[in-house]
Amino acid sequence: MKLSKLYDPREMNSYQFVAATGLVMTLLAHLILALIGKSIENFSALYICWVAFFILGAIANFNSRPDDHDHHHHH
Repeated sequence: MKLSKLYDPREMNSYQFVAATGLVMTLLAHLILALIGKSIENFSALYICWVAFFILGAIANFNSRPDDHDHHHHH
């Protein structure tokens, strides 16, 4: 099991990358809302969604074999 698939963007699959980006964006939005003194109900539910998305992506990533990437178009 390569743990670098969890933190190295080059090792992540697209699901993980989207989830990581979403988490960062949500965090920034949360900071901005805090700065302007606004709060959105259930906003933190977004974190749960992104984390779940990332975990699913990580599972898919760990289950994919390294040689899968080259063989999609062969019949």
